[in-house]
Amino acid sequence: LTGSTDPFTVHTRWIETEFVNDITPFTAPADGTEDADVGRETVVVEVGGQRLEVTLPASLGRVPERQLSLVGAGAVKPRRRNSGPGAGAGASGDTLTSPMQGTVVKVAVAEGQRVEQGELVVVLEAMKMEQPLTAHKSGTVTGLAATAGQALSSGAAVCDIKD
Repeated sequence: LTGSTDPFTVHTRWIETEFVNDITPFTAPADGTEDADVGRETVVVEVGGQRLEVTLPASLGRVPERQLSLVGAGAVKPRRRNSGPGAGAGASGDTLTSPMQGTVVKVAVAEGQRVEQGELVVVLEAMKMEQPLTAHKSGTVTGLAATAGQALSSGAAVCDIKD
């Protein structure tokens, strides 16, 4: 359509005039069993964390030999998120770090204060959503670097919690 001033449109005239529909529909046997010559296979796929069985034509699941070495090469197993106490906070050793970029809207502890595991330390806000950061272990808060209104980058140290 070079040189055409018309906007892009879809034309289906070829379906109506030239397409020959000689594809036979699949019909399952009346007794519920499948014939061996039907050529179907069941494949297990995972969608959204759920495993599903899907029945497909046998030829659809075949992978050309030249692509066999590529199958699964880029597959990455999804990481599961921790949902326990302190799940929103990154912790390495004594240091409590920010898991995301955000602004500190509340500091719930003071320097030298004793905290228990799971107790609120600070609240971060990003994109109008608040994320509580809780203590990853019990101990005394030291090196408190967070103040209300301060912007933190992902991985920034909030404080240390020492036994």
